[in-house]
Amino acid sequence: MKKLVKGNEAVVIGALVAGCDAYYGYPITPASEIAHAASEYFLALGKVFVQAECEIGAINMVFGSAASGLRTLTASSGPGISLKMEGISYLAGAQLPCVIVDVQRVGPGLGNIGPEQSDYFQVVKGGGHGDYRAIVLAPASVEETYRMTIEAFDLADRWRTPVFLLTDATLGQMMEPIDIRQEPIQKVAKPWALDASPESNRNLVTSIYLDFDDMEAHIERLHEKYRQISETEAQAEVSGAEDPQIVLTGYGISSRLLRSTLETLDARGIRAALIRPKTLWPFPTAIYQKTVKPGVPVLAVEMSRGQFVEDVRLSLPKHQVNWYGRVGGNLPQLEQIVAQVEKCLQEVSNA
Repeated sequence: MKKLVKGNEAVVIGALVAGCDAYYGYPITPASEIAHAASEYFLALGKVFVQAECEIGAINMVFGSAASGLRTLTASSGPGISLKMEGISYLAGAQLPCVIVDVQRVGPGLGNIGPEQSDYFQVVKGGGHGDYRAIVLAPASVEETYRMTIEAFDLADRWRTPVFLLTDATLGQMMEPIDIRQEPIQKVAKPWALDASPESNRNLVTSIYLDFDDMEAHIERLHEKYRQISETEAQAEVSGAEDPQIVLTGYGISSRLLRSTLETLDARGIRAALIRPKTLWPFPTAIYQKTVKPGVPVLAVEMSRGQFVEDVRLSLPKHQVNWYGRVGGNLPQLEQIVAQVEKCLQEVSNA
């Protein structure tokens, strides 16, 4: 079934297709439609919906729900994600699967409700305390927002970890058709959960180990899991010329702009390729290293002041990686990106 929806509503539909049991959240622009749609759909289907008193309350409700084995969703935007960060650290430490949606807006501080990609460090690098990681998926369309929400629940359960879906005000508010199909729900057994069964009475869901050696062993187990995730779950899409003069890269809505840039460059006789990360953590380093040939410059385009480009440069330490971005709610414009490409190529020819 085809349905024309906003990206925010696509999150809720994807969650329900994935067998999500509960939503806890607090409205915030530009993510409010997620809470609105969840209040309508979840209650009608006999599922749990709670508008918490605040974002801190919501993330702690997520902890309790996830600990009981339920597939659980919450969503917010930058200021709300900041409030959730202590709880997210506890979720990661206790190895509790859940899905957290961040519809990015302009910051720092109150900023405004325009689109930006300024939460990259906060989400990808871990904004909460402690030595943890969380899987981060980055959709580039409303359809992909829907599909990645389903994938996020499967990843969360597979690895017992919080999973972020990182969108922005543009993706959240834009309307595109999605293809809704009944999917086989890949729910896994959770023998560790604290459910209503007598067998679960002895289960321990915690992130605290008072003995230093026990705590160190717990952290080592977490990082062995993160190593396995890095080896198996990194994803990126590569498109454009097979022998490019320049490689463009960006995620989310920025990659949509770069896809149009490829067509314009091709019409002007410039061969370009595009690397679009679908996972921001784990970062698809191996795909970058395989795709970018020696001597070929790279242009990273994002809607923040150079957060995403840091991981591109870490992946390509021997390459020239240039940066271009807009902030404040402004999207990079096609001709601006083309001008940056021409500047990069001119620098290479002059070297």
